Amino acid sequence: MILTVKHVLIEGPGITREYFLKKGYDTFTLELERGDKLPVTFKGIEAIVILGGPMNVYEEEKYPFLKEEDTFIKEALSLDIPELGICLGAQLMAKALGGRVTKASREEIGWSTVQLTRDGALDPLFAGMDKELEVFQWHGDEFEVPQNAVLLAESIVCPQAFRIGQRSYALQFHIEVTPEIIESWINEYVKGGKGNIDAGSIQAQMKTKYSEFSERSKRMLANYCRIIGKK
Repeated sequence: MILTVKHVLIEGPGITREYFLKKGYDTFTLELERGDKLPVTFKGIEAIVILGGPMNVYEEEKYPFLKEEDTFIKEALSLDIPELGICLGAQLMAKALGGRVTKASREEIGWSTVQLTRDGALDPLFAGMDKELEVFQWHGDEFEVPQNAVLLAESIVCPQAFRIGQRSYALQFHIEVTPEIIESWINEYVKGGKGNIDAGSIQAQMKTKYSEFSERSKRMLANYCRIIGKK
């Protein structure tokens, strides 16, 4: 089973769940905001996807599940259970591994590009991809690449991806978003007055960029499944 850890209602698994279901995988999504508890055993869990959220990794008093999740991530890594962290999920992985998570020099929100490092260009997760990738971003914090992790991608602002071990990855950018998810974020985070963001530009670019973005996300998920020894 592939377990997805979801922090808030509007930041769901999107493309990742669609892809896994289409390929015949068993999937289950934990909704922490609704009170779901992290499992106490890893029996039957073949991989874990950790999604994003508007909270920060250092807000453990406000969001107690973050402290529990820190322990959960560490235990999964110690058992060599593959993990794929996205945005907040990547930051949580970095923190669990001893890396610092701090405010970025500026927010990255909307469509942008990241560059693969030399290690990233050779990594199987990015097989068949260009060295410069167009991605979707929505974050104000950044992670420090933990000791013993391998930096795979970066932007002009901050590190964007790392690998720990051979089968666990952290991605600062989003590969899971659908047009519906993007629209829900605009409604919640932009129109709700929570950011000075050009929503019109994001929506306009989505019309021309989304198709290629979606195919690239699916290619990355196919690569990930090969890495973890699945279909």
